[in-house]
Amino acid sequence: SSSSVAMPRGLDFSQALSEIEEMGGGGGNRQEMRVCPLTKRRVDMHGFCNPNGFQRSPYLSARGNFANIFHGSTEEGYKAYHADKYDEDKNPNGIINFGTSENKLCFDLMSKRLTQTDMNLMEPSLLQYPDWKGHLFLREEVARFLTYYCKAPAPLKADNVIVLNGCGSLFSALATVLCDPGEAVLIATPFYDGITQSVFLYGNVKLVYAYLDSKITGTNTRPFQLTVEKLEKALQDARADGVTVRALILLNPQNPLGDIYSLSELQDYLEFAKRHELHVIVDEIYMLSVFDESATFHSVLGMDRLPDPQRTHVMWGITKDFAVSGIRFGTLYTENQDVANAVASLCYFHGVCGTVQHKVAQLLKDRGEPVAPYWINQVYLRANHARLKAAHTYVTDELKTLGVPFLNRNAGFFVWIDFRKYLKTGTFEEELLLWKRFLDNKVFLSCGKAFECSEPGWFRIIFADKTHRLQLGMQRIRKVLEEREQEILAEEKEQPCQSDQDGKADSTDEVIFVSRHQEPTCASSSNLGDLIGLLQQQMRSSDWLQKNTAEQFA
Repeated sequence: SSSSVAMPRGLDFSQALSEIEEMGGGGGNRQEMRVCPLTKRRVDMHGFCNPNGFQRSPYLSARGNFANIFHGSTEEGYKAYHADKYDEDKNPNGIINFGTSENKLCFDLMSKRLTQTDMNLMEPSLLQYPDWKGHLFLREEVARFLTYYCKAPAPLKADNVIVLNGCGSLFSALATVLCDPGEAVLIATPFYDGITQSVFLYGNVKLVYAYLDSKITGTNTRPFQLTVEKLEKALQDARADGVTVRALILLNPQNPLGDIYSLSELQDYLEFAKRHELHVIVDEIYMLSVFDESATFHSVLGMDRLPDPQRTHVMWGITKDFAVSGIRFGTLYTENQDVANAVASLCYFHGVCGTVQHKVAQLLKDRGEPVAPYWINQVYLRANHARLKAAHTYVTDELKTLGVPFLNRNAGFFVWIDFRKYLKTGTFEEELLLWKRFLDNKVFLSCGKAFECSEPGWFRIIFADKTHRLQLGMQRIRKVLEEREQEILAEEKEQPCQSDQDGKADSTDEVIFVSRHQEPTCASSSNLGDLIGLLQQQMRSSDWLQKNTAEQFA
């Protein structure tokens, strides 16, 4: 990991390749690079492509060469999974995929709906080139759908809707039309790693990071909290480095954290962007995957007044909320017709075929009542939320049993997990080794560095899967963690106690189960008091007393 290269921040593809060649060919001083302060580096050293043995291809451009070697742990694990997929009957020792954010809980519902007779229309217009923004019948249906589910104060307009083959294409297209090559967009870390590929590899638009961490301070009331102060700092640092920032990306609900932003937070972020004349790209692709009634999602499109409507652009798609990641469909809503027309000009490369547009329109307008979508609300969402909640409960209960802290959130398909206690020295190198160990034991997770997390040891696990795969996957995770725990104990017996995990921060109730991250202790310091403290933590984290009251026993 220390000899890998991530996305260049202030240089072009040719410069990046030169640095990679130096490192891969042994021309660079890796130790010197490792200790160089992050702000002084032109390239982040923890990353996405391995330069070892790299040779520039004469058949590719500089950009093509960079794309050719670009890969991270997520892509590496994804390839390994497809080469050795778990199958209960055909390949029971294959890899279980807890790394790719897919909902695998609703095939029965979606397969039945997508094969009903109204879906199977074939007419000439569906086999011909459409309006590049998408067929009008679909854009009208998207506008009505978003008006209803985003609780828009006024009906949304079909003229402001553009349809592309997925939100990844939308990120690419927006980055291309809002930024010139070498300019940047601002985003908080950790964030969904596919954005790097969409924005940087596709259009040579850089990402400027506002780093979030797990520490609870006066301004941070929850772990990894995004604040305007952090956005301001990242923006000013980028400008001081001569980087022009054109836009801010917001993920709501947030992947991988599962955070849902409040209306006041959204207002603050949008006001910040307006002050600096930044476009805001809001990705709301998990908006219908909030599976607990205690959590409330607020769409930007539902706000009474947008601070800067001409620079606010909202994305959504059916991939996540309707459990159909194999159907590539994403939609953009923007009131800025210059942006809409510029993005539409790229739809030639990112179009959705006519028959799929028809099926999506039929799905979105599934109304058995004059006001609300009947099947969506009464059948699909009700079942989907119940299944997501049950799967989330199973995984988080297992984590509590293991004594592993995690963020307790109620949106998306993922849990953000704290495995820092399984890293002896607390480095990204160790994190990568732990990730590979999970993969060797046939379970694919996503490590924090893939999301540009600033703290080593955080992992994302996808829980939207069938029970038998969740059970087997968690067994494999337990095996790795127990083995690692024994190794750390054995190492501590052999050498003096050392603690260099300064990044470990006190948790609050936002981090469940462990009330405090313990610093590594020598084996000789273990005593009865430590054991009692651990048992007290487990008692406090358990809901057994709440469930089994005297009244219930009576």
